[in-house]
Amino acid sequence: MARNRTERPRVCIDRVLPQEVFRRQAVIRPRGADRSRAVFEFRKMWINGSTLRVRFIGGTSAQRARAREQALWWTQHASLSVEFGNAADSEIRVAFRANDGAWSYIGTDCRQIPQGQPTMNLGFLDGGTCAHEFGHAVGLGHEHQNPSGGIEWNEDVVIRDLSGPPNNWTEDQIRHNVLNKYAVDQIRGTAFDPHSIMLYFFPPSWTTNGMGTEENDVLSALDRAFIASEQAYPRQVVPVVDLQVNAAAATSASIGAPGEEDVFRFVAAQGGRHVVETSGNTDVVMKLFGPGSQTALIAEDDDSGPGLNARIAAELVPGTYWAQVRHYYKSSGTGQYGVRVRTL
Repeated sequence: MARNRTERPRVCIDRVLPQEVFRRQAVIRPRGADRSRAVFEFRKMWINGSTLRVRFIGGTSAQRARAREQALWWTQHASLSVEFGNAADSEIRVAFRANDGAWSYIGTDCRQIPQGQPTMNLGFLDGGTCAHEFGHAVGLGHEHQNPSGGIEWNEDVVIRDLSGPPNNWTEDQIRHNVLNKYAVDQIRGTAFDPHSIMLYFFPPSWTTNGMGTEENDVLSALDRAFIASEQAYPRQVVPVVDLQVNAAAATSASIGAPGEEDVFRFVAAQGGRHVVETSGNTDVVMKLFGPGSQTALIAEDDDSGPGLNARIAAELVPGTYWAQVRHYYKSSGTGQYGVRVRTL
């Protein structure tokens, strides 16, 4: 996309849930310099193989067509599907409000937004903006906040420029969306990818060494490779393991590699309080989806159980449910664990 380099850049707002406003985002450094991964918020991943429904709220036919086209850039490589329709409870709801900038909630956070509200806004559609925001919707973070990026900001200039139009941000918003790096313990990080669609154009005046960034309007080679990798949404979907409610013993499972996903399914025959929990020494995080939907997020947990185990207690109606278990992504934490469902 051609841009007058004297213009102040329009930057995406990284939307977070209210309860996470004061919690640092997160990244895992790769083991070895040759292993590159994108900035990916693994706690917010959809179940691999999911179908994400997209509903447009307003927008012209041209705007909708552009959004459809660029959303599919990701699904050409990831084991995810998108369906465009008018379902009120669509996972992704896209508005086109010109005075609200470009932003998206990240991954499964979209499921915690009330149905009548958008989870994404495309207030401008320059270049690859739509693809950038759909990248957030499938779990990707901002590349310029990669801890491995090494961008040294000229903070006074950044704050001055982004305080004015077209962004008109407060200093806290500027620090959250641009200046602050992701922490090293919550997301998967890589060697900095200067060609990523998740990186915006920044002018040289915004950095202390006078080195700006380019406007990236298409998915980079690393974007395409990572979203299809075992760390994100590989084409080989993990088989679903069925659990019996109130089984005498936990079902044995294992995490063979950091970031690996296991998916379990169970049927709640009667309504009431159910507990889904893991056991063992392997550090895992868990999400619970349902009833009857692999994308309807009910709850998520990290360490509510004994030690490093996950535990979710929820009032469930009769129906089918899915539990997604992933490793917390510590390099030493692969191994065996158990999982069970019981009623209280």
